[in-house]
Amino acid sequence: MWKYGSQWEEELLLLKSIIDKTELKETTKWGGPVYVYEKRNVLGIGGFKDYFTIWFYNGVFLKDKKKKLINAQEEITKSLRQWRFASKEDIDEVVILEYILEAIENEKQGKIIKPAKKEMIISELLDKEMIQNPALKEAFQKFTPYKQYEFLEYIESAKQEKTKLSRIEKVIPMILANVGLNDKYR
Repeated sequence: MWKYGSQWEEELLLLKSIIDKTELKETTKWGGPVYVYEKRNVLGIGGFKDYFTIWFYNGVFLKDKKKKLINAQEEITKSLRQWRFASKEDIDEVVILEYILEAIENEKQGKIIKPAKKEMIISELLDKEMIQNPALKEAFQKFTPYKQYEFLEYIESAKQEKTKLSRIEKVIPMILANVGLNDKYR
């Protein structure tokens, strides 16, 4: 349970006992407890160096009448909100249950922020290579749009043309072998 989970063990167990009073099911994701409603992430708990927290994956939709929630990464995080605690005394079961029940209701209503569509990337250098090598083009088209995007982003994020060309040389065998750029991490 997270790096500093043992430091907040009693407090996290208290939060867990509150969450257990709801219809959420506990799972483990990313090395810590995550609570789901019909396989959709609703909230998680964890301990960090200076605080322990409960976070709501779609917390942006919570009314937050008590002004408890924060966005830990403004401009980056769109929907996740955290409620940080510094001690066991900060835990108010009634208020926490209100927030959790509202989060569950929001899930039931299907409230989510859809991720923004990524801008399409075109690689003229890779296009040239595919014109010269039809097998490469055919293999590339077999990938899902997401995996195609990963290759294109990898190539086009290079600033210099020589780097782009060396990246193309690196990915050609992968494409031909039907191996995605980040498959080894999945």
